[in-house]
Amino acid sequence: MTCTQLQQRLSALSAPSELAAIVGIQRGIEREALRTNKQGGLSTRPHPVAIGCALTNSMITTDFSEALLEFITPVSDDPKETLAQLRDLQKFTLEELDGELLWPVSMPCYIQSQEEIPLAQFGSSNIGRMKTLYREGLKNRYGSMMQAIAGVHFNISFPQSLWRSLQSQSGDSGDLQAFISDGYLGLIRNFKRELWLISYLFGASPALCSSFLEGRKTDLPFKSLGKGSLYLEHGTALRLGDLGYTNSAQSSLKVMYNSLEEYVDGLKKAISLPSNLYQNLADYHAAVPQQLNKNILQIENEFYSPIRPKRNARSGEKPTEALLRGGIEYIEIRALDVNPFADTGIDLQQIYFLDVFLTYCLLKASPQMSWEEQTQTQENLDQVVNQGRNPELMLVRNAQEVSLTQWAGDIFAELALVADYMDMAHGVSHYSETVNELATWVDAPEKTTSGRYMAKLLAANTDNGVFALELAKEYLEQHQKWQYHSFDKAYLQQQAEQSVVAQKEIEAADTLSFEAFLDDYFKG
Repeated sequence: MTCTQLQQRLSALSAPSELAAIVGIQRGIEREALRTNKQGGLSTRPHPVAIGCALTNSMITTDFSEALLEFITPVSDDPKETLAQLRDLQKFTLEELDGELLWPVSMPCYIQSQEEIPLAQFGSSNIGRMKTLYREGLKNRYGSMMQAIAGVHFNISFPQSLWRSLQSQSGDSGDLQAFISDGYLGLIRNFKRELWLISYLFGASPALCSSFLEGRKTDLPFKSLGKGSLYLEHGTALRLGDLGYTNSAQSSLKVMYNSLEEYVDGLKKAISLPSNLYQNLADYHAAVPQQLNKNILQIENEFYSPIRPKRNARSGEKPTEALLRGGIEYIEIRALDVNPFADTGIDLQQIYFLDVFLTYCLLKASPQMSWEEQTQTQENLDQVVNQGRNPELMLVRNAQEVSLTQWAGDIFAELALVADYMDMAHGVSHYSETVNELATWVDAPEKTTSGRYMAKLLAANTDNGVFALELAKEYLEQHQKWQYHSFDKAYLQQQAEQSVVAQKEIEAADTLSFEAFLDDYFKG
């Protein structure tokens, strides 16, 4: 039997001189959560000034809506520290919300109409107004309901020591950053090929409030539950399906991942090509604009992808400009539902699994991906989103039909090798323990996050929203008992106050009109 690239790399990395190369993985988490009132309805209050300005507070901000909070942890190499930071940020926020709650699931609470969802406000500066107008465009293009869905973004970068070791193993004597960028793109291609497994294991949005559909028809075989909930019998992550963060207008975009230039070129075309769908919406030149511009994407962030290559941008720099300047610095995983069974929306077991899974995606061979194959990866994901817990489900691997259980079993066999290596390198056992435990979920769909979630709803014949509201109240109590760990309250108050000053400085520094500012931005 020939040795695979994964086995060869693991063998080389397991040498005593190389073993520590993997140590020092850097992570950060962005957790979104809707603010709701005590009855579980969407908050109509503005973003509380006591937690700072959304434009300038680097740790507590908003996403699409004024009611959709986003908590952002600093970068850390300790996942327990990261979760403690997240808990601190949520505790501080809850203390300033005057009885409001953080919605603990991805799909929104009961919302009668999308007009109830207030757009996030970022002040009177040009950049602040641009952010709000971008959201106005999202509302007019896709509807606000889709934008009220919450998720968890997991950011990860591997240590330079690992990249140097891999470059040496491969006999590559070129530029290290170019090697790193190519390596991350290989990881992305493999992640897309097997993303369906993340949805199977951790998908947590198999049910939704019927108000979410706003009377729209759907071909999905929904069943009814409680007073107004809908669910898919074998569903895992409606957030990632046709009802969630998908955009049919983007389905024709050929953004591909075989080289950094190819990826950037695909995105640049999308932000410069006019779309027939949006020509009737007024752009920023109008007195009452309804979007930034009439292109397929208003800006690069509008591109919906479950994984993105990233580099920290300089002031005024677009994401693709940062990538071309310095190469890929880290990866952003955007495919995670909010975990309803974790007060932070993600737990330690998930982080350990993602460490192993993403290392596996990096180390194994990653052939170039054709557009046809990339389309097939999306079809596999759609199948798992809608019926992942069906034991008979078949997927397509290398143009051949294969059962989900067989393919998942094959992946877990290789993940076990990666976990053993990572345990050995870190002097721990939790990586193998995590992989061994999650491997048992393959033949027991009731153990998956969506399986456990639906079991709770069905056992009590209770609505999605009722269950979520109970959890939100339970997590409020937990946060009240939590002792600040990484930050103290005074520090977080200081950050909030400084963000207010920083926003005023940005507003005072503007010299251009809003239209001239955007002329300049889109010309660049």
